[in-house]
Amino acid sequence: MQMARLTIGLTLVGAGLVFVAQGLNLPCAPRSVMTGDTIWVVIGVLLVVAGVAVALLGRRSGPDAP
Repeated sequence: MQMARLTIGLTLVGAGLVFVAQGLNLPCAPRSVMTGDTIWVVIGVLLVVAGVAVALLGRRSGPDAP
């Protein structure tokens, strides 16, 4: 379960970073309907925060966790 939470957390962080890049219209981001729309920056930041939280929760819920 610990590995699954870490994987899900890192996937959320990666998706969030892509959303932020597209929302900010960065040159490294692929073009889509999300490009240049600031709502995707907000959604991306929320995904990054959620991903970090899930990854940390997975790290703490190991067999030695209290």
